[in-house]
Amino acid sequence: MITIDVSEVSDERSLHLLLMRELDFPEFYGRNWDAFWDAITGLVGIPDRVRFLGWDRLAARVPRGAAMLRRALDGYRATYQPEFIVEYA
Repeated sequence: MITIDVSEVSDERSLHLLLMRELDFPEFYGRNWDAFWDAITGLVGIPDRVRFLGWDRLAARVPRGAAMLRRALDGYRATYQPEFIVEYA
């Protein structure tokens, strides 16, 4: 399991940088939602369980980014790894 604190994220750029660092994406990661999808479905292995701390603050500050992240992770679970667990705390 990995815990990612998103409570201080203020924009999508910083969200992508945080995800890149915490999920060990390569330097060439494109820092957009298509690149995020490509990264989690083929470039890197992500843990079976991911917990986001400060989700409500992220959703309030960066609503589109929070929605896109949730959509991508839901799609990942539905398509590739049904046992994947994600928590939004």
